[in-house]
Amino acid sequence: MTGVARGLRGSAPVAGTGPRVVALGGGHGLSASLQALRRVTDDLTAVVGVSDDGGSSGRLRREFGVPPPGDLRMALAALCGDDAWGRTWSRVVQHRFRGTGDLAGHAVGNLLITALWEETGDVVAGLDWVAALLGAHGRVLPVATAALEVVAQVRGADPAHPDQVSEVHGQVSVATSAGQVVGLRLQPGDVAACRPALDAILGADVVVLGPGSWYTSVLAPLLVPGMSKALAGSPARMVVILNVGRQDRETTGLQPYEHLRLLQDYVPELRVDVVLGDRRDLADPADQVPLQRWCADNEASLVLESVANRDGGPTHDVDLLASALGQLLARQP
Repeated sequence: MTGVARGLRGSAPVAGTGPRVVALGGGHGLSASLQALRRVTDDLTAVVGVSDDGGSSGRLRREFGVPPPGDLRMALAALCGDDAWGRTWSRVVQHRFRGTGDLAGHAVGNLLITALWEETGDVVAGLDWVAALLGAHGRVLPVATAALEVVAQVRGADPAHPDQVSEVHGQVSVATSAGQVVGLRLQPGDVAACRPALDAILGADVVVLGPGSWYTSVLAPLLVPGMSKALAGSPARMVVILNVGRQDRETTGLQPYEHLRLLQDYVPELRVDVVLGDRRDLADPADQVPLQRWCADNEASLVLESVANRDGGPTHDVDLLASALGQLLARQP
């Protein structure tokens, strides 16, 4: 079926003529990046984490033994076009069934992806088929073709013992933990990265990390064996998009530059070339000065633009983010 998928409408694997861009992560942060990036390049690949264990995704991974499809679905929906076809399919795959029956809470796209995996027997081919059906403006790949579990060491997970370090299992539990994450790993630890994902990174002109929940969406995919080597060996410019606001519970109390330091700690081979942040969000010298110092020490360019939503919420405005990323992609390395 893979060969047929490559010939369908909007077939994702067909390369474009613009800069080759890979965006890594998951959840709403990756969705925002992809919606912006598809407007400024026609050669875009999403490499998506597979550790979600909540809601519809968690139910499907437990029942069928498949990678959690939720973040992959969100990435595919973000790559749908702005025409009637794209808008319609984006809404359909994101639609969740209501009611109290067996389908309640399931997203249509999660079921569609799982069905194509069963039909093709191939995680990557199944995603290519869904992308072709949607007319997606890019390709969506999992960071690994097997489900992974996030395991974190959390200080103060039990409020009664604020100094005690506990092990917390599962993305949902880590993301909602009351304590401070002090360590992160994936299990099983020997699951290899998806080969097409590694190839996309090695052949990219630009790799984009963030925004998103820093531990579970941004860092976790980078811990898959093979990812750090691919990032170190890629000639791509590495762009990190900082979160807007301080709503990420996983990094409560950390300054923006400390998010970058975490990347260094967990992926020492990673070279950061550009850091993109919101000008207003980082206006406070207490945030901006340490960030400038980190960038100077690590030979990274700090770019501050207006990329936050105009309503003041802790999210990115897709149009503004597209404008900022378009300017970055147009610059020579």
